[in-house]
Amino acid sequence: MAQQPKNSRSTRPGSAKNTIQIIVETPSGSRNKYKYDQKTKRMKLSKVLPEGMIFPYDFGLIPGTKAEDGDPLDVLVLTDAPTFPGCEVEVRVIGVIKANQKEGDKENRNDRLIAVAEQSVLYAEIKDLGDLDFTLLKQIEEFFTNYQKVRNIEVTVLSREGAESARQKIDEAA
Repeated sequence: MAQQPKNSRSTRPGSAKNTIQIIVETPSGSRNKYKYDQKTKRMKLSKVLPEGMIFPYDFGLIPGTKAEDGDPLDVLVLTDAPTFPGCEVEVRVIGVIKANQKEGDKENRNDRLIAVAEQSVLYAEIKDLGDLDFTLLKQIEEFFTNYQKVRNIEVTVLSREGAESARQKIDEAA
């Protein structure tokens, strides 16, 4: 069987399994936000979150994609424990939080995909965004909205959509 590109969905015959590979940029629990620099092919420190804020889960990108903001698609990965910058993780995408981001006069879309690590025990039963506890989902949205405020960047959540909408975003960004 031929190998699929890293940014494609892998579906096994006779299975509902639908996964992609992501690269972790920032691990859960970090105040430092790391970003993969495509020119140098290295991780670099992008910013430091405000005092008291940390990434609630691993945060990364889908290689080979291009989102509306010009960067690879962003993914927040529900995992049982933090990984590390540069770690490749097989994930099941469960939804997308669609958002606008405004900095001064510049406004653009900056959607965040939500996924579950295939190796997770704690989140193994989560198949769609609707399976998440409402309070947890609200806290994730608040994280994305609040950590940008210190830099005078306004984030407005437009909608939450499930797995099918997230997969469509991936197809469009490939």
